[in-house]
Amino acid sequence: MASRSSSARPSFRCTDCGWTTLKWVGKCGECQAWGTVAETNTTTVRTAAAAPSRPALPIADVDADVAKATSTGVGEFDRVLGGGLVPGAVLLMAGEPGIGKSTLALDVAARAARAGHTVLYVSGEESAAQVKLRAERIDALAPSLFLASETDLGAALGLLDQVNPSLLVVDSVQTLASSQIDGAAGNVGQIREVASALIQAAKANNISALLIGHVTKDGSIAGPRALEHLVDVVIQFEGERHSRLRLVRAIKNRYGPTDEVGCFDMGDSGIVGLADPSALFLTSRDRPVAGTCVTVTLEGRRPLVAEVQALVTDSTGGSPRRTTSGLDSSRLAMVLAVLTRRAGLDVNGADCYASTVGGVRLGEPATDLAVALSVAGAKLDRALPQGLVAFGEVGLAGDLRPVTGAPRRLAEAARIGYRRAIVPAGSMSEGDAPKDMRVIEASTLPEAIQLGLTGS
Repeated sequence: MASRSSSARPSFRCTDCGWTTLKWVGKCGECQAWGTVAETNTTTVRTAAAAPSRPALPIADVDADVAKATSTGVGEFDRVLGGGLVPGAVLLMAGEPGIGKSTLALDVAARAARAGHTVLYVSGEESAAQVKLRAERIDALAPSLFLASETDLGAALGLLDQVNPSLLVVDSVQTLASSQIDGAAGNVGQIREVASALIQAAKANNISALLIGHVTKDGSIAGPRALEHLVDVVIQFEGERHSRLRLVRAIKNRYGPTDEVGCFDMGDSGIVGLADPSALFLTSRDRPVAGTCVTVTLEGRRPLVAEVQALVTDSTGGSPRRTTSGLDSSRLAMVLAVLTRRAGLDVNGADCYASTVGGVRLGEPATDLAVALSVAGAKLDRALPQGLVAFGEVGLAGDLRPVTGAPRRLAEAARIGYRRAIVPAGSMSEGDAPKDMRVIEASTLPEAIQLGLTGS
């Protein structure tokens, strides 16, 4: 018979979040609350060996079909997940309020129900009637989709046993609370307990679980950091409120890649996947306009064609303005400095405005060349030829540096209809360029400006 030894020692515990420490402190080190740390007695127990619930198997004898992914019916969501939902997998989807998390989760739940699966949707933020109204608006009604409005963890687990679904959706994990844990719903201790209980139930019953989570002011997932380690997949929902574009990317994925991005269009009738989102990021016009340049950015492994626009005007105040939308302001400042010092275009005393089309955010260095060409075109009042794209990183010495994925970028631009490209020298190997595209290589920024704006 295995022995068990225990010893009691004093410790201190936060009554709000459950954080423990060996000595008293006035401020909790986890939730940063004051005056919540109180003394308690804890018992250290050594766990004895027990009979395993199932024997260990040779790896060759393990049935891998049990963990086979099933499509959700939403192609862009499947792209991010790596094929679909895996039985027993727990997903955490986080994003800002009102960005479309609940709409996408309800759409996925309805499609799974129409495919013959039993789905349980537990909402702690809305009543079942409110969820049904949204389901009617986005055409997400299905007979095997069960709705429940519940904020008690024990009741939610009871519903899980009663319905026995193959997919569970919880909206949101911060609204559920356990009566066994002190503190209100949403604090660190409650979130940890709720997530652990739901994960244990999903693993034990081979249920796919989709948990919706809130984010803090800085964009990180609310709750303890351990929450992201407990779940199998962490999905970030991104987008601007004034834009229709929504991006879904996997920050962590035990069953697939983490460099895929799903694109969605958020409209009045719901959220729709965009297999070809580049049309949202381009402007249709009959003739070229000065101050615009088209580039190709990589979101994960996915190339997206986007347009950069710039406007340069005389400054009316003592300090010139630098305004960006969808671009990194620090990289714009760097590009302006290189244009002034290395390309001979004095923009120091002018107001410079730079933005993207469609609300897309371009943060990678490969967009430097497009920003520089659009600013140069606006300053010189010259337009780039139609059908031209440009990408490349601009160095402080005025040189152009190659970027990754050049063949994929050019192939995507050629598919849409662009026939000329300006890229850094050394970007292409023989045979990498599309057959119907003329690729022009430039070593420096002044050379690229000359090739693009003068055609020489």
